[in-house]
Amino acid sequence: MSQGQAAGTGATGRAVDVGDATTRFLLYGLLPGWFLPGLADWAMHRRTRIEETAGTRESLIHSLMMAEVGVPIALTLRYEVNPLLLSVQLGAAAVHEATALWDVRTAVHSDREVRPVEQHVHSFLESLPFGGLASLMCLHADQVRSLLRGGRGDPDAWRLVPRRRPLSPGYLAGIGVAVGACVLLPYGEELLRCRRAAKARKRRARGESPQRRAGDGKRT
Repeated sequence: MSQGQAAGTGATGRAVDVGDATTRFLLYGLLPGWFLPGLADWAMHRRTRIEETAGTRESLIHSLMMAEVGVPIALTLRYEVNPLLLSVQLGAAAVHEATALWDVRTAVHSDREVRPVEQHVHSFLESLPFGGLASLMCLHADQVRSLLRGGRGDPDAWRLVPRRRPLSPGYLAGIGVAVGACVLLPYGEELLRCRRAAKARKRRARGESPQRRAGDGKRT
């Protein structure tokens, strides 16, 4: 076992590398587990007819939140964790939390019903970035200390460094397919649906206006 690693004893009595186990949990547990609550949240939006209430504005907020989570994840999958990447992750988590509050406020003010099930889904989605970030910081405690020192003495502290052990192309392709199927397609459909509903409302408003003026003219 190399320096900085910890080991425990598994059910078979063999030594288990805690760092490797945590990494496997992040790659094959937490990250794939993100997609199901994301789909559930989209289903809640559809069920409460977001296109007729909060509409495009809330849907764009959802896209912003996905970008705030997706960019740090993409960087972490390709680059080494260092003070720069930790700063990006911490900043994105804070901004994502603020955007989540904006999202709920927008939904409530639009009279879209945010049901208890959707609120619980939101709680799960909000907790995942902090859980993943806490695990990464435990795995890379040396980089956390470097960040607290401002990266002094580390020439690579403030630049993106490609992973020394790149993830397999198959894993990255699988995550890419899952992102497309569980994030881009459903939320793209939501945004398109909201845009179409907004255009339909504008057409109805333009059509009603001449009729109203004609009716007013008849009455006079």
